[in-house]
Amino acid sequence: MRRAKLPMFLTALTAVIATVTTVVAPNAAAAAGKTCTTDAKLVPSCNVLWGGAAGGFTSKPRDLEHRNWEKLSGRTATIFHTYHKGDEPFPTKSEIAMTQDPAKPRVLLLNWKIAYGSNWAKVAQGQQDKRIDAFAKRIKAYGKKVFLVLNHEPENDVVAKRGSGWEAKDFAAMYRHTIQRLRAQGAGNVVNVMAYMGNEKWMAQSWWKDLYPGDDVVDWIGLDSYVSVEKGYYHYGTFADLLDRKPKGGGLGFYAWATTKHAGKPIMIAEWGGYHRIGKTTDKSAVYNSVLSQLVKRPAIKAIVHFDTKNDDQGNRDISIDSTKAGLAAFRKLAANPIFNVKLG
Repeated sequence: MRRAKLPMFLTALTAVIATVTTVVAPNAAAAAGKTCTTDAKLVPSCNVLWGGAAGGFTSKPRDLEHRNWEKLSGRTATIFHTYHKGDEPFPTKSEIAMTQDPAKPRVLLLNWKIAYGSNWAKVAQGQQDKRIDAFAKRIKAYGKKVFLVLNHEPENDVVAKRGSGWEAKDFAAMYRHTIQRLRAQGAGNVVNVMAYMGNEKWMAQSWWKDLYPGDDVVDWIGLDSYVSVEKGYYHYGTFADLLDRKPKGGGLGFYAWATTKHAGKPIMIAEWGGYHRIGKTTDKSAVYNSVLSQLVKRPAIKAIVHFDTKNDDQGNRDISIDSTKAGLAAFRKLAANPIFNVKLG
């Protein structure tokens, strides 16, 4: 996370062709009572994976906060989202334990700032290969499939100065090197997600296109994006607005860019939520009520992961689902929808 009313479905939906395979509108399978399962890349055969990241910007244990958030929202958050950097040993014991509960099946979404204490260029040059190899050994021993995000929201970290080590092209090189080395080490249970901010300011930069490391090393395209529920405030809108932000000066919105330039890649909304400023409590129901209709229209979205915190990294935004009773009721209604029924394969 960085600054930066639809009734229940009653009608049949049209299949949408995203690539050489047919992508079925996610609620069609739910309506038919079909069992949806995940494949080798954790892409659900139908419906949408549901996830959460709770306890952000606090010192509270993430596993405990995740369970509490599940109780609050009324649904098991299949994707358990956590954050790591540098040489931190992960997955941790508590993270692993969260994926061993047969009553509440979960999969890890691990964010890793691999270049912590170094820079992207140095990682790409092999200077952190010991770090990569240590992770490969741990993740292979873990054995289960995991989502891995390398340096989420890289736009905010770019230093567009030649030789900085933090240029967009350095990010792409770092990403390619890391994924290729993990694969060479036999870490076949890693499913990687390239997670953008998708902010219109960054998308307009000449270097933004250089961040993408290549379809051969990207399994999912991710987006971390939020909307304000305060009319007139920064990024006011609904779920559609966080998907469609366009570069300043014109161009494709994020969802259109991903599905046009990288057709066939599943999309994960790896962080999302509605916010209001602290002390400006506003009902978030409109945002939550707008989600389902967009998932129907956008079949490439195969996972959404809510980021929940009472205070964001700017210290003045509340992205929690329970800041109002009405908002919590709307979120629980969203969470209860069968569109999120997916069995981990």
